[in-house]
Amino acid sequence: MKIIECVPNFSEGRNKVFINELKTIVINSENVHFLDIDPGYDTNRTVLTFIGEPESVIDTAYQLIKYASEFIDMRNHKGAHPRMGATDVCPLIPLQNVSMKECVKFSKILSKKVSNNLNIPIYLYENSAKSKERSNLSNLRSGEYEEMNEKILKEKWIPDFPTNSFNVKSGVTAIGAREFLVAYNINLNTTDKKIATDIALDIREAGRLKRDIKGTILRDSNGKGLKKPGKFKFCKAVGWFIDEYNQAQVSINLTNYNKTSIHKVFDEVRIQARKRGFRVTGSEIVGLVPKKALIDAGCYYLNKQGKSVGIPETDIINLAIKSLGLSDIVDFNPKKKIIENSLIDYSKDLSNFTIKDFSDELSRNSFAPGGGSVSALLGLLGSSLTCMVSNLTYDNKKYNDKKDIHFKSSKKLQSLSSELLLLINEDTNAYNKIIDSIRLPKKTNEQILIRNKEIYNSTLFAIETPLKVLELCLEVHKTIFEILKHSNLNCISDIGVANYSILAGANSALFNVIINLKDINPNKTKKYKENANYYIKQINNYYLQINSFVENELGINNDK
Repeated sequence: MKIIECVPNFSEGRNKVFINELKTIVINSENVHFLDIDPGYDTNRTVLTFIGEPESVIDTAYQLIKYASEFIDMRNHKGAHPRMGATDVCPLIPLQNVSMKECVKFSKILSKKVSNNLNIPIYLYENSAKSKERSNLSNLRSGEYEEMNEKILKEKWIPDFPTNSFNVKSGVTAIGAREFLVAYNINLNTTDKKIATDIALDIREAGRLKRDIKGTILRDSNGKGLKKPGKFKFCKAVGWFIDEYNQAQVSINLTNYNKTSIHKVFDEVRIQARKRGFRVTGSEIVGLVPKKALIDAGCYYLNKQGKSVGIPETDIINLAIKSLGLSDIVDFNPKKKIIENSLIDYSKDLSNFTIKDFSDELSRNSFAPGGGSVSALLGLLGSSLTCMVSNLTYDNKKYNDKKDIHFKSSKKLQSLSSELLLLINEDTNAYNKIIDSIRLPKKTNEQILIRNKEIYNSTLFAIETPLKVLELCLEVHKTIFEILKHSNLNCISDIGVANYSILAGANSALFNVIINLKDINPNKTKKYKENANYYIKQINNYYLQINSFVENELGINNDK
């Protein structure tokens, strides 16, 4: 399925009727999923986030822009955030199975529809822009709504989708395709906007104007002011004062969080604030943030603390939240603020069940979850238990010379555990896909062909899922074997339990591969059997060696 994200920004953040209606429009739209709405009273701006299939997202975005054009009158608008229209900006972001090139095409379709039907001039920006100068939103927005009437008449700034006249009520809108943007504000212990602005000039890519020792702006031969670039690329920043918080903020847009990270910017602002005699009290994320951005931040601070990053994702994320002070003003809820988490239906996600809930669900008179999910769970328990051994050894000063081994192994095991966790759900999904395929109509020859193809593909998926469990169990066993003689021997019984768990998980997964082989092409059967037998042979080999070591250390063989 193709999925894109849309994050329109509207020049109204105070009227609850307007804000609620925006949300209602999205919720009532087909094939789109509401993620977040973030109104700001002082900025007088609302940021809405939703995702879905491209055509549905475009239709929904159009309805939102239309509603904003009817409700908002820009002649009466005041707010702390720069703006040029009722819908100030409407970006489209590729998320799944969609290229940036496709997203550019979608942005032009939406732009044409808005311009033609709503009489709103449109600028294309970011990846949709026709020139480098127009790709930068701040260039397009320069002069804001108050100067747009004259700006759009200048040859240099004629909109990409112009209208016969300036729309005095709705202003101008920028629409474009872009990478995921993190809207990020850093809080200062001052009400002085000038301090925040001064810091913003030092960190943003555009930098600040160059001056001589007397403070005079240096200019080129054309009289244009020369600029000294700021610290970070892919960083846009301004300073402002938020009356609602009674606090100045450095307001930042990170246009490529992979190259300019949240944590690096946060730490730099802390340094800049201290230089000026001030302090950072925390920060806030506006809208949603990719999980990776917080995982990267958490790992960064763990490394600074000399701690292992081979710990659960939730712990890494919680450390990032604390280190960045993301709950300084408003409580940061990872379930709602992290984009991947906001898509999870926790009531149906087995990986988020309690042990009791999972065992209760398992015991009911339904085929799923069943043995396949249990095999993934057994593998997960073995992987997590081994990771515990590595972390306990890593933290023990007695094993300082083994830190590198356990740092790498715990990190690898956390990754393996994450994959096995997903497979608990995947096995249940595999069974449900088979059932859905069997229930397809079969009244015509065409329907029969479609149904048979879907059943066959679903069966392959039901084989490949436990086969993946086997592959991951082998990787866990390899890791146990690598750390076996370098681990805290107080944990030797835990290694033994992990070893048994992996063996049980692998053999259980093998059963689930075999039971589905009878329903597929014999040529494929041979290939799957060979793969499964290879994994189980290797796993048995590792199991015997590890078990022998554990029994020797525990003195079990001596008692026989």
